[in-house]
Amino acid sequence: MSLEPQTSPSHASPDQAADSSGLRTLTIDIGGTGIKMLVLDANAKAVNERARTLTPKPATPEALLAVIKTMVAEQPAFDRVAVGFPGIVKRGVTFSAANLGNDVWLRFPLQEHIEAIVGRPVLVMNDADLQGYGVIVGKGVELALTLGTGLGAGLYVDGRLVPNLELGHHPWKKEKTYEERLCDAELTEIGKKRWSARVLEMIQQLEPIFNYDTLYIGGGNAEHIKGDLPANVKLFSNVEGMAGGVKLWTTAKLV
Repeated sequence: MSLEPQTSPSHASPDQAADSSGLRTLTIDIGGTGIKMLVLDANAKAVNERARTLTPKPATPEALLAVIKTMVAEQPAFDRVAVGFPGIVKRGVTFSAANLGNDVWLRFPLQEHIEAIVGRPVLVMNDADLQGYGVIVGKGVELALTLGTGLGAGLYVDGRLVPNLELGHHPWKKEKTYEERLCDAELTEIGKKRWSARVLEMIQQLEPIFNYDTLYIGGGNAEHIKGDLPANVKLFSNVEGMAGGVKLWTTAKLV
């Protein structure tokens, strides 16, 4: 495991300006289907190829941490870690994980456990919140959605995050939530054409609610969207979103 830092790591506040030149960030993206890792330099440029391993089933804390430990051992050198987790996260502690198993993740100190594995400072936040930080420009109202196993959402106002929005679990239509109508299982069942129509319908629903300047859509299933998107809607890749790990340690404005 390559853990030697290029410079001494710091527990600097994540909302301070970027002043950590030379520091490398290991971004860990925990999803309901896969766990991804990527080391980024101080300019949020990838140092290595993104690594991906299937999320263990059942995804207990013990099983997930074992996978993370194995994956970390194969990463190049890094100084700090940013983790995106698919659920509610407060001060490094998880409070829910609908696509991993809610009960076992209630009040689990994930940040503390990952710090024990890597021996480096760690910050943990909701996965969609982190992905959004990788692509937003920090002006006006920006909304980031991730379409994968479920549906994640991050809302930002002039770059400041409204944390743990959990929009996917809000009621939407036909007594189902956004996530229930747009999750990966639903895509498989109804096909890309009908699923894409639902995505476009969701966009029409959300724009007058949030009045966002820009909507960003990522996640593994974003590539399956068919049809013309509004001019203020942009697609982004998982690797682009993982750049949010660097922003979490530098310019992220957290409440």
